[in-house]
Amino acid sequence: MMKTLGKAAGRLLIVTALAASLSGCISVFPKTKPSTLYRFGESDVSVPKGPPGAMFGVLKAPSAFTRAAAGDRIMTSSNGEVAYVASARWVSPAFVLFEEAVARAFQNDPGRARLIARGEVAKADLVLRLEVRTFEADYVNGPKAAPEIVVRVRGVLNRSSDRALVGDQVFEARVKAVDNRVSAIVPAFDQAVAKVLGDIVAWTNAAGPGLKS
Repeated sequence: MMKTLGKAAGRLLIVTALAASLSGCISVFPKTKPSTLYRFGESDVSVPKGPPGAMFGVLKAPSAFTRAAAGDRIMTSSNGEVAYVASARWVSPAFVLFEEAVARAFQNDPGRARLIARGEVAKADLVLRLEVRTFEADYVNGPKAAPEIVVRVRGVLNRSSDRALVGDQVFEARVKAVDNRVSAIVPAFDQAVAKVLGDIVAWTNAAGPGLKS
């Protein structure tokens, strides 16, 4: 009996020692520097006053987003080569921040168009689809120069009653960052998004005549 207990205790000692050695290995792994998180879509969106008339509802379909830039990494391009900014990420995936920015832009604008959320009990006169085709920092003057932020979005408006096309337009904003630093690149993204959304909201507000069949 003592011999059996001795073997069991030995096995237990070996397992304990192995677990301790493994935990020791984990503790000495090099620690990676955490990424700094950023957001866009916080800037005020300026929308020119649209034509007078009654308010109308707009149902927004989920936006399509260029796959390479849809995640939480900040995408850059230089001479056709794509890369991501090191140690910097969006606080949420870019497509999520963009959708939130669209909702705020319409909510804060006193114009005719009112964005209707899915599931909301309200009449939708138009359906708005947005396709984000370009969302990147473009190093047009080389990798050491301050990049130009490019945001290009296609907007499509259809009447909800018969799906007739009301409008189809591409909106683009280019904003030069003041420096080649993340702290300067992020505000440029913010300004470019605000410019594009201002144009989209103004375009949607002016779509009233297209509601007539």
